Amino acid sequence: MHREYHKWYSPSLGRDMELLVFGCSGQPIIFFPTRCARFYDYENWEVFNDIRDRIAHGEFQVYCVDSIDIESFYCYWCKPEDKMNRHLLYERYIIEEVIPFMNCKNPNQSLISAGCSMGAFHAINMAFRYPALVTKALGMSGRYDLTYEVGNFRDLFDGYWDQEIYFNMPSQYMANMEDQKIINKIQKQEIVLVMGKEDLFLENNLLLSQHLDKKNISHALHLWECEAHKPWYWRRMLDIYL
Repeated sequence: MHREYHKWYSPSLGRDMELLVFGCSGQPIIFFPTRCARFYDYENWEVFNDIRDRIAHGEFQVYCVDSIDIESFYCYWCKPEDKMNRHLLYERYIIEEVIPFMNCKNPNQSLISAGCSMGAFHAINMAFRYPALVTKALGMSGRYDLTYEVGNFRDLFDGYWDQEIYFNMPSQYMANMEDQKIINKIQKQEIVLVMGKEDLFLENNLLLSQHLDKKNISHALHLWECEAHKPWYWRRMLDIYL
């Protein structure tokens, strides 16, 4: 399987950023890492093993981007508003640097946004905020409201809330989405959510699914037995739902 490593200085973030590319052609996938993980972790966890042949044969080209979660949502000493501001710079990096890089390497404009756990949040949020860019969104084991507290997962903004937070939490803003032009674009996407029945984020996924139903946004919510929140499960999910 073809593999490339890339690194450049990001003007958006003011630091070097790295990524891996798997495959030479096919439908491009921007793949977001799990909580505070790195661009190489999915490869190390063998998450792509079940789709290796599909990548090698030109069906998909996977771009594994890096995370800056420890500088944004999981920066525990940062003010809540600073966490969000750093995330917005990461979003700018993805939109203004990574996607143009992908377009230069691959003329296929049918973009898949995907991720697991925290990566699912990034993938779904980007798809809903930029629906003209994303054809399909695949979120596995995700939490789509980072203010949602459950189990050991706390509100990442410690009770602080403002409009920037609201407009970046899919299960918040989709509940009140009224812009029909945006809704029409999201309705054209293929949206797939996958969640374990014992996962702590199950209720949040059910809530987001309800909001999408109310907006007549077609989507699939697949529930797996047990927690299903591990690389071995994500590997199988990828092969089934891509």
